[in-house]
Amino acid sequence: MAKSFKCEIVSAEASIFSGEVEQVIAAGVLGDLGILPGHAPLLTELHPGPVRVIHDGGEEENYYVTGGFLEVQPDVVSVLADTAVRAADLDEAAAEEARQHALREINDASAEIDYSRAAAELAEAVAQLRTIQQLRKKAGKG
Repeated sequence: MAKSFKCEIVSAEASIFSGEVEQVIAAGVLGDLGILPGHAPLLTELHPGPVRVIHDGGEEENYYVTGGFLEVQPDVVSVLADTAVRAADLDEAAAEEARQHALREINDASAEIDYSRAAAELAEAVAQLRTIQQLRKKAGKG
């Protein structure tokens, strides 16, 4: 049995996951992070995107976070997310519509829009679609 550590994924609304895991993979601001037992203490900001939790035996659960922080302590990894949901609960059609809407706003030169808000909406929609595609790819391998 591989060594494990406690992982907690919480959002402003609720605790989404708490349990013993073998590995956590998340989208950090400098790229994807893989956290294994014994990882050095760390605090980093998360981009919108997937968080993969791998249990003993290789069983994997996928979550989507809209951003937040990942904190690594000696025996616990905490994902403190703005919003977090199970990746399987994401709506691909809604994410694609949000992406299209944000692109239309950004490309409409005549509209008075908040470009930073539209860019954030676009980034979130693209991150949701990335999470859905990763789930689909994993399901195809099984």
